[in-house]
Amino acid sequence: MATSTYTISDLAKEFDLTTRAMRFYEDMGLLQPGRSGPGGRNRIYTSRDRTRLKLTLRAKRLGLSLTEAREIIDMYDSPRDTGPQLRKFLAVLAGHRKQLEEQMADLQANLDEVKVHEKEARALLARAEKVRPG
Repeated sequence: MATSTYTISDLAKEFDLTTRAMRFYEDMGLLQPGRSGPGGRNRIYTSRDRTRLKLTLRAKRLGLSLTEAREIIDMYDSPRDTGPQLRKFLAVLAGHRKQLEEQMADLQANLDEVKVHEKEARALLARAEKVRPG
């Protein structure tokens, strides 16, 4: 988009979100649109908000909570040195990688158990069919 501001509908459509989700991200402090119109009813999002939304959705895909996403995104908004920001991001990613690896190990153990039960059930079925042909 060539415009520097966006409506809630513009961003919701672009990122395939509901306007309700957009308002939730605003309530969580991830987005901070300006307001216009009578009583400030219309939200006006900037390219900064668009970038923050894009980063929020990326963080969600990585498995970060919205609170973790906000903390990291807020760090990037600050003019400070990027070293602490990157260390925090790496620490969060390492924690999520560990959690995913544990979940994957649990899934593999469950899958192995299912395979054992399948093999046993097939053997029992084969024996049962030998006894009384169906």
